[in-house]
Amino acid sequence: MPECSIVQKSWSQLTLEELYSVLKLRTDVFFVEQRIDEEELDNRDQEATTEHLWIADASGAAAYLRVLVDAEATYLDARHIVGRVVVRADRRGEGLAQLLVARVMEQHGHESMLLHAQEYIAPLYAKFGFESFGEQYIEAGIPHISMYRAGR
Repeated sequence: MPECSIVQKSWSQLTLEELYSVLKLRTDVFFVEQRIDEEELDNRDQEATTEHLWIADASGAAAYLRVLVDAEATYLDARHIVGRVVVRADRRGEGLAQLLVARVMEQHGHESMLLHAQEYIAPLYAKFGFESFGEQYIEAGIPHISMYRAGR
């Protein structure tokens, strides 16, 4: 199996090369491939509490996600939000997103968490104890569902 080491850094720890690689992955998938026309750079990446996790290979970032921390819970008691989960097309099917989510669960599984999943990928998050709530909604033309996981 190709390289699968997880890198985890805060905004202030990112090198310019790492930042470029992560943003390229996110824009290649969300804008070019999925044609999402909503804001990608929302200033949340730069927050001191945001955690950036990714797996890189010789071509750059192969998979990525971020964990945000809200001052106040947006649903029940969930202040931690997993988002921007993305895997490069040539590395899909290898379980890279699962590795990243598993790392987040290792570090934050004791805390309640929230995410907004593209509906087709919700079963991945269900494996980690996330349960959907509310109605399906369309975001950027793609069906989504909100999911919550109580702290353990």
